[in-house]
Amino acid sequence: MASLFLATSVPKFSQPSALVIRNPWSSRVFVPIRHIQAGSKQEESGACDKAAEAAKKGANVAKEVGQDVKNQAASVAENATQKTKDAAGKVSETAQDITEKGKQTVQDAWGSVKDTTQKIKDTVAGKAEESKDSLKEGANKLKRDINA
Repeated sequence: MASLFLATSVPKFSQPSALVIRNPWSSRVFVPIRHIQAGSKQEESGACDKAAEAAKKGANVAKEVGQDVKNQAASVAENATQKTKDAAGKVSETAQDITEKGKQTVQDAWGSVKDTTQKIKDTVAGKAEESKDSLKEGANKLKRDINA
């Protein structure tokens, strides 16, 4: 994990230079500072100012990196949310399709049961009518035979 160190006392510098290095694949920021012996108080003050400026630049770069990471995390979270919503929509559509198919199957089965029941009713009623007629005929024949 990257960290910054702020020194309250800075050694003497004659020509400080700072280079801020940022790896695009990492959130770490490197601020190497070259230390060179300074010769006078004015050079020391300038060196301290330059060192402080380099530290500020490093902090700003770290802040930018943090913002980039935050934006990337927000983008990833948004994509995950959208994919979850899409998947939920597809599951809902699939469930509705399955429900409709099940409903249609039940309706078809009910229609088939009704048709079969009607055929049985017609057949049984027809045979009962035939039996009734046959019984009447047999009874009439028996009466004629007895009367004759």
